[in-house]
Amino acid sequence: MKRFNFWSWFIFLVGMIYFFLPLFATFEFSLRMLKDQYSFEAYRVAFQDPRFYTNFGYSVVWAILTIFISSLLVVTTAYWVHWRTPKLRPVVEFVTLMPFVVPAVVLTFGMIRLYGSPPIVLIGSPVLLLAGYVILSLPYMYRAVDTGLRAIDVRTLTEAALSLGAGWRIILFRVIFPNLRVAILSGVFLTFAIVMGEFTFASLLAWPAFGPYMEEIGAMRAYTPQALAVVSFILTWASIGLLQLIGRGAGQEQIAGAH
Repeated sequence: MKRFNFWSWFIFLVGMIYFFLPLFATFEFSLRMLKDQYSFEAYRVAFQDPRFYTNFGYSVVWAILTIFISSLLVVTTAYWVHWRTPKLRPVVEFVTLMPFVVPAVVLTFGMIRLYGSPPIVLIGSPVLLLAGYVILSLPYMYRAVDTGLRAIDVRTLTEAALSLGAGWRIILFRVIFPNLRVAILSGVFLTFAIVMGEFTFASLLAWPAFGPYMEEIGAMRAYTPQALAVVSFILTWASIGLLQLIGRGAGQEQIAGAH
C-alpha cells in the first residue's frame, strides 16, 4: 500500500476550502432573498430581467468576435515566429505581456484620445471595444498557442506541406490549426471567460455588456448580483468542462499529426 501523505492531502483540502468556501458563501447568500427561507427568488428575478439577456447576448457576441480575431492574429504570428524568425520570440513575448503592465483604464483613455478625433474617428463603433478585448486576451492566447507550437515540429510539417505543393492557406488551416486544436481551445475559453466578466472597456466605451450590467445591478439590489456571480462562475466552469470534452483524445491525434 502506498503511504498516506498527510501534508499533501492537507494542502489540497486547504486549497479547496480557500477556493470554494467564498463561492459557497455567495451561493448561500443568494438564496436568502425571501425572509427566513431559502429560495431561488434572486435567480428568478435575474432571469426575468430583459436587460440580462440583452447584456449577456452582447457579451457573447463580443467574446465570439474577439476569439475569432485573436485566434487568427495570434496563431499566424506565433507560427511565423517559430517558422521564420525564432530570434524574435522574446520580443513577441514581451509585447504580449504588456496588458499586464498597462492598466485597462489607461489603455481605454489612450484609445479614446487617439481615435476620438479626426483624422480617424472610431468612437461609436465596436472596433475600439474589440481591439481592447483582443489586447487583453493576448497573454493567454499567445502562451497557449506557443506551448502548442513547441509540442510539434513546425519546420518539418511546413517543409513537408510545401514539398507537396500546398499553399500557405492550406498549411495554416489544414496542417497547423488541426495540430493546435487543444492549445487553441485553451486560449479560446480563457478569452471567453475574460470577455464575459470584463468591465472597464465596456463601461468607459459605453457599450452593453455583462460586466457593467452586474455592476449596475449591484448598486441597486443585494441578492440578485450574488446570483449573477454564481451564474458567471458556473458559465466559466462549463467552458472548462467543454474544453475537456472537445479535447479528449486530441492529444494522441496531435502527436500523430506532428509526426
